[in-house]
Amino acid sequence: MRRKLIAGNWKMNGLRAGGTALAGGLAEKANAETPICDFLVCPPAHLLIPVADAISGSPVALGGQDCHVNASGAHTGDLSAEMLADTGCSFVVLGHSERRADHGESNALVRTKSAAAERAGLTAIICVGETAEERKAGRALEVIEKQIRESLPESAEASLVVAYEPVWAIGTGLTATPGDVAEVHAQIRKLLIELFGNDTGNAIRILYGGSVKPANAAELMAVENVDGALVGGASLKLDDFWAIGRSCP
Repeated sequence: MRRKLIAGNWKMNGLRAGGTALAGGLAEKANAETPICDFLVCPPAHLLIPVADAISGSPVALGGQDCHVNASGAHTGDLSAEMLADTGCSFVVLGHSERRADHGESNALVRTKSAAAERAGLTAIICVGETAEERKAGRALEVIEKQIRESLPESAEASLVVAYEPVWAIGTGLTATPGDVAEVHAQIRKLLIELFGNDTGNAIRILYGGSVKPANAAELMAVENVDGALVGGASLKLDDFWAIGRSCP
């Protein structure tokens, strides 16, 4: 069985006091009550070290929100995968739709970054998802298949994670129906098996993201091939984030 992963993407939110309090509160809950899932927090870069300190000794993992393709060099404002690992990260989110839209990140670039993550010993969470226009045109599965084939590394280990985040559901309050989620996740699973073989393809976790909250988490987590969630806004509220984790079957 694939153990559920509940990952919190804090995006560009949080200052030191609030961020460390949120992370510390999650660590306290996880230490007091053995979680039935894996918890991960991905804070903005300036909080990586204080959050690492706040969750130290707990089962909560730390992740970055992006990485550069190179290990070092003249790349002002960037962080390498090795730098993330040096702060205590074990995961990194790559190819989020906001990175693809705001920074023009291509599938090819995401694939190169996934190689950088592997080089540094990080587990990549590679995001895919269609826009509202693409879904309305009936192209959702086509778009996602292209992203999967072109964004994922040519070879993969079971630690790789794929996150399906329909762009139209991120931060909008809209959520894909369980039927829509089941259809997309089944297609992703089929592609993973085709690309990496039965054992690895079946072991890779597929997360759903897009306005996940306590009210809909249990229904979404019960869908076949949904192995957890990539949570945005609700991950900034301790009780909501914990409740999403507790909703895992």
